[in-house]
Amino acid sequence: MNISCEQLQHARNICQGLPVSFHDRDYREIDGRFDKIVSVGMFEHVGRKNYRTFMEVVHRSLKDDGIFLLHTIGGNVSRASCDPWINKYIFPNGMLPSLGQISRAAENLFVIEDVHNIGPNYDKTLMAWNDKFQAAWPRLRVKYDSRFKRMWEYYLLSCAGAFRARNIQVWQLLMTKHGCGTELPSCRN
Repeated sequence: MNISCEQLQHARNICQGLPVSFHDRDYREIDGRFDKIVSVGMFEHVGRKNYRTFMEVVHRSLKDDGIFLLHTIGGNVSRASCDPWINKYIFPNGMLPSLGQISRAAENLFVIEDVHNIGPNYDKTLMAWNDKFQAAWPRLRVKYDSRFKRMWEYYLLSCAGAFRARNIQVWQLLMTKHGCGTELPSCRN
């Protein structure tokens, strides 16, 4: 699921011929049952009031012996609102969940099999994005003004700093419905 038409088209192009399908719809409208469900970078956009609904949809859609991977940026502390600047200019209504909020939303639906924090290295990703943004700026400046440039520099670099300071994280949570003998990927070897 994705709400960006451009991203969907790109995904369809690079996955042509593979047994993968892409759908342009609200996650609450998903139908069918799946062996595996992967959510990357979406949970932080469903909103705190929808965390449980999101988990219920995944639970309903996942086969009993299926595996669910939730990849999300998160915060160390449970909050009820997002950073006001990021909310206004970058991700309206975005929200960084805490591990507590995620686990409460998954309670009695999933067994959390594994939590992996890749946040300690994520500032490198943001710094690389900033490098790419700077390199692309000569081409972008015909479409965007200097205010836009300053905004994205501030966003990328302040987030890199927040990851470096360990104030925000990137978690990958592996979940199953029952924790009953489902063979898990060997990602820790």
